[in-house]
Order: sequence, then structure tokens, then C-alpha cells
Amino acid sequence: MPRVSSLSGRGSSDASTFSILGSDLVLRGNITASTDIHIDGRIEGDIACKSIVQGEGSTIIGSVVAETARVAGHVTGSIAAREVTVLKSARIEGDIAYESLTIEQGAQLEGRLSPNGATPGIARRDETGEAQLILAGPAE
Repeated sequence: MPRVSSLSGRGSSDASTFSILGSDLVLRGNITASTDIHIDGRIEGDIACKSIVQGEGSTIIGSVVAETARVAGHVTGSIAAREVTVLKSARIEGDIAYESLTIEQGAQLEGRLSPNGATPGIARRDETGEAQLILAGPAE
């Protein structure tokens, strides 16, 4: 069974501030977290969390919904976040919905960019099993 490490930035044993999914981890299934996630392994499923940091050697096959997303690895799927940073090592095959977007020179992106000004949406799978991103309307 894969091991998921949670680390707390505070000295207490209450809620953790972030979770680390290591480079040797392969996870097939959706992830939902109220905390920040750092991913170095391979995830085959949709991810919904507060904030995501993707390591350079990692792969995500599925949609990502977060407040902030820092992408350095390979993503096949849509990303919806208020703030998205795409590092030069990133390769994204999918659409990005954002309020604030930074793309480093050298990053590879195949998809559409949508400056939506909206609350990040939800991800769901359609009848063919493909992940779809549902965006909320503009914030008022």
C-alpha cells in the first residue's frame, strides 16, 4: 500500500498544513484535500485541494482544481486555479482557467487559456470517462 506523508508546519498534532506524495508513489484515484499538496509521484485521477505544488519529475493525468497551482512536471488534463504558475520544466496538455497566470520561458502548453475571473470550478467525469472542468460564473 502506498505511503502518504503528512507534515505539520506547526508543532501540534491537529490539522496538517501540507501533504507530500513522494516520487515512488503511483496513485490511481481522485484526491480531495483541504490542505496544500506537494506531488512528486504519478497521479492518475482528479485533484481538488487548497494549493498544489507539482515536482519536476511528476505526472498528473486528470484535472486539477485549487486556489493556487505551481506546475513543474507533466499534466494531462485541465487546471483551474485563481493563481497558476507554470515553470519552464512543465509540460501541460489541457486547458488552464485562471485569474493570475505566470508562464516561464521554455514551458510547453497545448491547450486553451481562460482568464475567467471566476471561482475555480469542479471536475467531473463524463459518460466516456474523460474529465471535464465545470467553471462557476464570474465573482460578484
